[in-house]
Amino acid sequence: MPRATVIGSGPNGLAAAVSLARAGYSVEVLEAGATIGGGVRSAAVTLPGFVHDVCSAVHPAAYSSSFLRAFGRDRIDWIIPETAYAHPLDDGRAGIAWHDLERTAEALGPDARAWRALLRPLSSHIDGVLDFTGGSLLRIPRAPVTALRYGLRALEQGSAMAKRTFRTPEAAALVAGVVAHANTALPALSGAAAGLLLMAQAHAGGWAYPRGGAQRIADVLAEDLRAHGGTIRTGTRVVDLSALDWGDPARGNVLLLNTSPRLALTLRDVPPHYATAIRAYRYGAAAAKVDFALDGPVPWTNPDVGLSPTVHVGGTRAEVWASENAVAQGRVSERPYALVAQPSVLDGTRAPAGQQVLWAYIHAPANSDVDATELVIRQIERFAPGFRDRILASHAVTPRQRALLNPAEIGGDIFGGAFTMRQAVVRPVLSPTPWRTPMAGVYLASAATPPGPGVNFMAGWHAARTALADAGERVELGDLFGS
Repeated sequence: MPRATVIGSGPNGLAAAVSLARAGYSVEVLEAGATIGGGVRSAAVTLPGFVHDVCSAVHPAAYSSSFLRAFGRDRIDWIIPETAYAHPLDDGRAGIAWHDLERTAEALGPDARAWRALLRPLSSHIDGVLDFTGGSLLRIPRAPVTALRYGLRALEQGSAMAKRTFRTPEAAALVAGVVAHANTALPALSGAAAGLLLMAQAHAGGWAYPRGGAQRIADVLAEDLRAHGGTIRTGTRVVDLSALDWGDPARGNVLLLNTSPRLALTLRDVPPHYATAIRAYRYGAAAAKVDFALDGPVPWTNPDVGLSPTVHVGGTRAEVWASENAVAQGRVSERPYALVAQPSVLDGTRAPAGQQVLWAYIHAPANSDVDATELVIRQIERFAPGFRDRILASHAVTPRQRALLNPAEIGGDIFGGAFTMRQAVVRPVLSPTPWRTPMAGVYLASAATPPGPGVNFMAGWHAARTALADAGERVELGDLFGS
């Protein structure tokens, strides 16, 4: 039986491990942390009884992932909010993106037609969008018309033309809040591409998240891995691959890295051209995160905002753009854009009765010591006066601390590398199969490979499928998971 060693138990690492175990490999996963999950972990970081998601919280990409659909997404109890995301503005106004596209459009008044024109063609052909964005861009898409439409809309929303698409502050802010997920200077083609995918998913499958916490995603994958003979070792940090006994590639053994590609450079006999490319791969700004335990719901001025598990806090489109551009210049705005998750508005398992958890992060310069606590409190207070009085406890993690806790997050970059258009194609090298390295039996299986950031499992699946193809086994998801 060939061996597969997977470094890192994030969603991509576990997806690769599960795929190879089902294909007949003896699989061992090595995890540096005390618990598994990487970007899908949950923990009690404030007070007993409060369950906080350590990294990701809401998972539209996971829910729509072709990997998880084949694996069996019904193994997880998903919550699909009626309100996908909200964006509060001053004076009690707010943009509300409902799961129902038509309801969203109608509420936007003069921008109803523009909202439909932007998102209906993408959300109604979501499988074509997911195929185009779900792997290397150096290939012919299966749905070329949908891919072309998606690309043209990204060009529009990723340039100054975006200012002419919507006339109302609510619609403009809704788009800006999602585009800002990409953690890049705005407007940007890469940000628009990422934002359009998320907005289309909101009106297709929805911005779903697991009841009980993101940890449930990792636990379900780990259960399947163990059921197929795989093992996981936690508390095992690998810093030098040349000292790791992962077997002989000539006997079919493989090594998959759900880590920064830089770890591959610790192997012996790395070709100089590959080492140069990996060293040239750029990392982006970081995330400064804070978790709150609250004694009750956030007192949003606009009550509809309180219905949404995801809230983009940052004011108008101009303010959001200014905040993200400040980060790109190495500083943090006094009124930063904050991505806020309040999962307990629909999930009573996250906090004691009547109480709630709230998760938030701002973008910040890499390796900085920015504590987001007071910045986030002030921004939320702007749209929810009295929020400060609801806080029972808080827990902050700075970019520098993130990098120490997870060596894959270079400088605190949670995206596995700057998400620019160049690095959407050259991720981390220019190749139709960037998961394969020039070192025999070694593969990259992280967000530093296509399709990039987000809990979508696809980098792990592509790495496993590439390894199997190199071993002479041509497999698809249905071959392994029976769908």
